[in-house]
Amino acid sequence: MKQLTVKDNIVIGFMLFALFFGAGNLIFPPFLGQEAGEAFWPAMIGFVLTGVGLPILGVIAISTVDNGVQALSGRVHPIFGLIFTTVLYLMIGPFMGIPRGANVAYEMGLAPFLGENVGGVSLALFSIAFFALVYWLSLNPAKIVDRIGSLLTPFLLLTIALIGFTGLFNLEPSFGNVTEKYESAPFFTGFMEGYLTMDTIASLAFGIVVISAIKAKGITARKAIINTTMKTGIIAGIALCSVYILIGVLGARMGSVSTFQNGGELLTAAAEQFYGAAGVILLGATVGVACFTTCVGLITACAQYFTSILPNVSYQKIVTVLTIGSLLLTNVGLNQIISLSVPILTMIYPLTIMLVVLSFFHSYFQGSNVIYISTLLLTGIVSVYDGLVPVGLPSIFAWLPLYTQGLGWIVPAVIGIVIGLLFIPKTKNSSRLT
Repeated sequence: MKQLTVKDNIVIGFMLFALFFGAGNLIFPPFLGQEAGEAFWPAMIGFVLTGVGLPILGVIAISTVDNGVQALSGRVHPIFGLIFTTVLYLMIGPFMGIPRGANVAYEMGLAPFLGENVGGVSLALFSIAFFALVYWLSLNPAKIVDRIGSLLTPFLLLTIALIGFTGLFNLEPSFGNVTEKYESAPFFTGFMEGYLTMDTIASLAFGIVVISAIKAKGITARKAIINTTMKTGIIAGIALCSVYILIGVLGARMGSVSTFQNGGELLTAAAEQFYGAAGVILLGATVGVACFTTCVGLITACAQYFTSILPNVSYQKIVTVLTIGSLLLTNVGLNQIISLSVPILTMIYPLTIMLVVLSFFHSYFQGSNVIYISTLLLTGIVSVYDGLVPVGLPSIFAWLPLYTQGLGWIVPAVIGIVIGLLFIPKTKNSSRLT
């Protein structure tokens, strides 16, 4: 069985790291550090589980199927596979991922130089120019985007490392006070905060990119692809953990001195404190270009997917709709985008987690879709309803274990697995997707 060299594993591992490490991911760990304060370590462990561990498992899960996320989610039912994949691309694209990236580019690249009373006009003008360029390049996606990204990622990491390690050596080692949000259950709160990276749902889209890179190296056997994906996943996971912990600790130490509205504002303040205006310019420019290339990549990926399911609609029209939608949502503002996305992520993250978990035991229950249906049905009833609670619905599932920690769906998921197992002997020759 052919295997990749250590160098090839490292190269693909860092490619996977670059896919996950969008500039938007910068804003969550430092803000977690500020809010968790002295409860930083249990909060960060929870964050790493959903922000690093689950995404890597998601990529490995995709390596077990032939046709990506729709084939994986289609194990439940083809209609579910279509709806789930569509929602996934909308979330990592125009509904959150792209507007968040554009806002981070604005918050860290331009806002620090505009003063405090610029209102929404500057964001509107910035976003129009930003998305005009995104639209133009997305219509003709070329290798230049990948090349810029591959060159920019090491530079971005170097900039973050410079600011992070400078903070470790210059700031007092004490952490800030624990905010109310993290007082009672910092681990579970950090676990839920990891949802905001969206990397677990994004991993189901990114997985096919990694597998294509592995196949391009001559690895074609399924077992070899899975083993190689695991190795590259470990490399990417170590890199992600290192960066998240570094900027998380920076946030915890900065939080003992001042309070910031989001992680972008915190990192900008750190850059200014340590390196003055030059540091702010360097950080802003690097993050801004990273956000731009990420948005082009996401527009392109989403447009390619929607073109595949809407063959009668041209690629150009889909790019136009995605760009305009992203532009409009960008002007809602970064904090508002994050707030609006929480209910949707609350709905689909548990479904994604269970879909990934079940994929690792697929062969043990003969590939029957009964377990997929029973597990995701009970999981979805709780998670979807829980996502609607902020709009005024009563918390009818508050009696479930771990509900107050945002994990009330776990027990229903386990019950769904048990129910499915009871029906396997009767349905082992029924619908089976491999």
